[in-house]
Amino acid sequence: MQLLQAVENWFIPHYCVFCHCRSDTEINLCSACRADLPWLSNTCCRCALPLTLSTETTPLLCGACLRSPPYFSHTLALLAYQDRITHLINAIKFSGNLLYANLIGKLLSQHISQHYTAHQSLPECIIPVPLHKQRLRGRGFNQALEIAHPVAKKLAIPVDHDCCQRNKMTVAQAQTSAIERKQNIRGAFTVKGRLHYQHVAIIDDVITTGHTVNELSHCLLAAGVTKVSVWCIARTILERKSH
Repeated sequence: MQLLQAVENWFIPHYCVFCHCRSDTEINLCSACRADLPWLSNTCCRCALPLTLSTETTPLLCGACLRSPPYFSHTLALLAYQDRITHLINAIKFSGNLLYANLIGKLLSQHISQHYTAHQSLPECIIPVPLHKQRLRGRGFNQALEIAHPVAKKLAIPVDHDCCQRNKMTVAQAQTSAIERKQNIRGAFTVKGRLHYQHVAIIDDVITTGHTVNELSHCLLAAGVTKVSVWCIARTILERKSH
């Protein structure tokens, strides 16, 4: 398999999205630029915010998750939302650069593969955070769905992008305060009927306060799902006391 990949890379070269040099990997990201990315580590296993204590051996919860647990059970976040990652996400959402969506989806799938051990079961399906139909019509695509495609292919997990919908045209979360975000997203999602999944993974591009994925998780649990995991590309690092 490695030989086949090497041959493919020779005939179909990849170029790094940051330095534009020919990539020495199977994706559009060279090893040097990959090493410079703001990778997250030592985070709360539930919300993915940084912890002061080490979590190398035992997953730990932050104070906010201990005091007021969110509806989702686990968050796997790849990178801190800063600098180069902000550029990638904005290029996807506002310039339609789906090459970047494919790239970060492959990075996320690699991270998930390393995270889940043999005794841990993967979710039964992936649910991208839905866009309101008006925003979807204006943008032309759902970035969460585009990121989900390479993840689903790598992990052999189906994507269910039709089981829930966004029925409330909300103000962009980045334009509101933390308190306003919670109110802004309340009642924004509807799940179509009862679901027969036990464990699902929500995929989104960026988590800021967690209110969006928490509201969607609440709806999924109410529809019959037992456990919700959250997978995202980037996590905004905020100093806050609650979700």
